[in-house]
Amino acid sequence: MKSIQLTFITAMAFILPASSQDKKAAAPGEAATSSLTTARVLGNLADGTPPAPEPPKAGFAVPARNILSSIVYEQGGRKITVQEITPIALKAPTAPLLDQVDPAIQQRLAELRKDTPQNEMMQIGATVFRSKDSPPRTYATYHPNGGEKPITFWSSADFALFSGFSSFLGSDGKTRNLMMMWSTRDAGSALAIRENQAISNTITQIPDFPEGKATFIITSENSTPESLAAIQSLHDVYNNEFERLKAAYAGREKARLDQSAELKAHPPKPKDITLNFWRIGESKPAQEKGAGQ
Repeated sequence: MKSIQLTFITAMAFILPASSQDKKAAAPGEAATSSLTTARVLGNLADGTPPAPEPPKAGFAVPARNILSSIVYEQGGRKITVQEITPIALKAPTAPLLDQVDPAIQQRLAELRKDTPQNEMMQIGATVFRSKDSPPRTYATYHPNGGEKPITFWSSADFALFSGFSSFLGSDGKTRNLMMMWSTRDAGSALAIRENQAISNTITQIPDFPEGKATFIITSENSTPESLAAIQSLHDVYNNEFERLKAAYAGREKARLDQSAELKAHPPKPKDITLNFWRIGESKPAQEKGAGQ
């Protein structure tokens, strides 16, 4: 058992995230951080391409001799068959490879987590305002780690383009995971903004932004250097990979519309299903009427 525990701890040292080494020297005048990294998307960027089909799973067939009873129900144009079968012997659960209550194991894991940088989780709620006469604008709420108060800001970036990936490398060298909920609204009038329950009623108009790279304007008073670095890194990803993000979003939208049209033209038919069950242990005989009286 000790050899298994040591092997698990050694493996954890490789599984836990490591800090990025892809850094370059800061240019003159860029004093926000001692070194800069090319901010970019990490991992897969969804572009609407369907995933590879999964191999067919082996079906579960019950021989007729093992069916003890069967009842068929009709529901929504399909048949649901509920049948009792003879009990099937199941494998005993295996013992855990790691004794998680072992103090030595817990201490070693705590040391590994302490010495290894952890990826920051960026939780963002975003509303993208679109208009035929102006570029999209985003009002976002960022929830920093550690229970700090949310930070609100306006951005000239279209946050809908961020919906195709889950992690990125920031310009400050940190790897962050992105969890975002977003929606779109009409930006044709200030009334459309005031009607959005997620936005303060004090906001009456979208601020002006200069042309060029995407920037942001903080509207809350509780920003910190760490939160500003995270928001700036997200905008650096947008500016560095705009064409790629835009093309991937267009692909996702096309796939969504194609799927919607396909479902409308060929709605799926409900499939028949079979539910098998068996009883564990011996059932108690029903008490005879009047017994015990």
